[in-house]
Amino acid sequence: MDLKKVIDKKDSAAQFMIDEITHICTKFEKRGPGSKGEHQACEYMAEQLKELGCETTYVDEFKENPGSFFGWIYFTITFCFLALASYFFVPVLSIVFIVLGLTLCVLQFGLYKKTVDKFFKEKIGHNAAGFKKPTGEVKRRIIFNGHPDAAWEWPFKYMFTYLGFDIHMMLCFLGAFYTLGIAIANVAGVIPEELVTKLGLIGLVFVPFWFGLYFMWNRNKIVDGANDNLSGCYIGIAILKALKDEGIELENTEIGVVLTGSEEAGLRGAKAWCEAHAHEFNDVPTFVYSYDTITQPEYMQANYRDLNATVKVDKDVSDLYVEACQELGIKCGKGVVPPLGGATDSAAFAQAGMRSTGITALNHALPDFYHTRLDTPDALNKTCLADCFAASVKVLEMFDNGAKQ
Repeated sequence: MDLKKVIDKKDSAAQFMIDEITHICTKFEKRGPGSKGEHQACEYMAEQLKELGCETTYVDEFKENPGSFFGWIYFTITFCFLALASYFFVPVLSIVFIVLGLTLCVLQFGLYKKTVDKFFKEKIGHNAAGFKKPTGEVKRRIIFNGHPDAAWEWPFKYMFTYLGFDIHMMLCFLGAFYTLGIAIANVAGVIPEELVTKLGLIGLVFVPFWFGLYFMWNRNKIVDGANDNLSGCYIGIAILKALKDEGIELENTEIGVVLTGSEEAGLRGAKAWCEAHAHEFNDVPTFVYSYDTITQPEYMQANYRDLNATVKVDKDVSDLYVEACQELGIKCGKGVVPPLGGATDSAAFAQAGMRSTGITALNHALPDFYHTRLDTPDALNKTCLADCFAASVKVLEMFDNGAKQ
């Protein structure tokens, strides 16, 4: 199948995306994980998928504890305070508290495990999906994925930019490791007695930074999330619309659009969707493309590792996107979601055994709009949306013609 005439409509497709994203941001409630707004967006986009020819559409719900994703901070920082206090009296307890705090950080934020979820309020999250059958036998399937929820604002990042936010975080970690180091040295008896108290008092320097971390996220303010991540949601929807507008039907390739909620709470929607549905897609070769924050064209890349670089995704799926960009002369790198960089929903699909990759167009030295009130429709980048749309249609064309299978 030759989809050049669809690719050539990339500018109008990008404008369609901008108009729809603006509509959701201005007409619906805020879309925090497990919120009414997230549900509204899923219902709205599921209805669009139905109108665009998807024979199967649905909205699923799942249970989650979204406050836990950053809630580990309360435990970890409290353990840091207890560790510093313990250093002066029972230094071995100081070691225990720091190790416990850092372990929670690694498990809950580093690996997205449900370590402290039970301590936070349970909510109902939502996913939406639609699948369009080909005219003939299904021989392959491609799924375009995005997450419709939006993030809690990071106030320090909004006030002090990424540099200030990053320095604050690094000082908090430095304080934890400093306390751990002097506690171990104290227990080992290698610190001269006259320095034991002085070294502990130096640790007080980190107290204001630890205390500030209690307020790293604002639980009462959800950003618009126009870029992160309605931009990713509308790539697949725009492709279905463009195909319908051109009257194009694929013969053997099924197209799916899966919108997984509560990514900002630790990929909870994608994990729930995979648990419920991943086994349904073992019949034919199935490629999953997860899009997240399609905004800065100079940073567009296929991520070959995800979830803080701990999860390896499918090389062929990643390579196909890069090759499609090369065919069209679109800049696209090969990268990873780095440590402390979070994740895309691609990680959940990969962990469930599906062939997936994450596509991002975002500087990992995070721009001002990221997780702040500046992530509005005004911050959308039409050129980047158009390029990503064009590359994704080219992926569909190459996949439909048998590439990488």
